[in-house]
Amino acid sequence: MSVVLVVDDEPHLVRTLAINLRARDYEVETAQDGRSALQAFHEREPDLIVLDLGLPDLDGVEVLRRVREVSEVPVIVLSARSESVDKVEALDVGADDYVTKPFGMEELLARVRVALRRNRELDSPQQPPFETDRFRLDFAERRAVIDGAETRLTPTEWRLLSVLARRPGHLVSQRDLLREVWGPGYGRESNYLRVYANQLRRKLEPDPTRPRYLLTEPGQGYRLVRSD
Repeated sequence: MSVVLVVDDEPHLVRTLAINLRARDYEVETAQDGRSALQAFHEREPDLIVLDLGLPDLDGVEVLRRVREVSEVPVIVLSARSESVDKVEALDVGADDYVTKPFGMEELLARVRVALRRNRELDSPQQPPFETDRFRLDFAERRAVIDGAETRLTPTEWRLLSVLARRPGHLVSQRDLLREVWGPGYGRESNYLRVYANQLRRKLEPDPTRPRYLLTEPGQGYRLVRSD
């Protein structure tokens, strides 16, 4: 049974989420502030976190940042903040998905299912390593070694690289990437791809401003190559 940690300072919303998740056979832990969320995270090691950004003590982004220091657990961010800059900040810190309040319960539950399923798929990939003269991506062990040093990648970064590495050198469209990485309900969220491409370039490229390995075809998609 998957454990879901729900973090939100609205008691009614927490109760509603908990009822709906338990009705679908998830085990649910709840917290209404950032410090309680971090304590529950360390004690229960949940399989997924649903995290509100507007918490009364620690900002949700700071909670996410601390989680990402030690874990790759999938995180779905909830927020009443609909501005693009807030979405980009949450994704940049390591959120796997972003849901704007108010939201439909069935939509959120679908995103929970997708995040858990894709994380399980990532745990048992049948995919060979991808190697360049600078880095090696071992999908079976989830180990990224860059210039001889091991580097942590988030689950979403692994999924994005996995899709691209299955077609080395070939253009993968934005629509195909979004659907394979985030699910069939996606296709227009090109800002997600820009954020993650920038993150990955900072980790993989010798000069992120002049990428050699993760290349963009403006308005079309991305390709992962072994050399320039």
